[in-house]
Amino acid sequence: MISIDDLKRLNDRKNIVITEHARIRLIEREIETKDIISGIGTGEIIKQYGDDTPFPSCLILGSDANNKPLHIVVSYDGEVIHLITAYYPNPEIWDSDFKVKKEETP
Repeated sequence: MISIDDLKRLNDRKNIVITEHARIRLIEREIETKDIISGIGTGEIIKQYGDDTPFPSCLILGSDANNKPLHIVVSYDGEVIHLITAYYPNPEIWDSDFKVKKEETP
């Protein structure tokens, strides 16, 4: 499992590899690198994807540079953070705390 403490320790632009998919999504969604760094720095892991390949990944809920809720999906290889995607959670899909999808609510 990925630890948020490990991610926060590496939370610097030089330690974040941005995938091509993530680069495209960041541009489309007007999310900047500073928002990713802020999101990881303020974030908590809300879902683990331990079976993902080539590395386990997780969904982080944090705040962007303007304190707006941000979801960030990363994988971690023990050395660097691999940014998979990031997006602003839709309140129609997510509960008010943005931690659980509405259809997943028990």
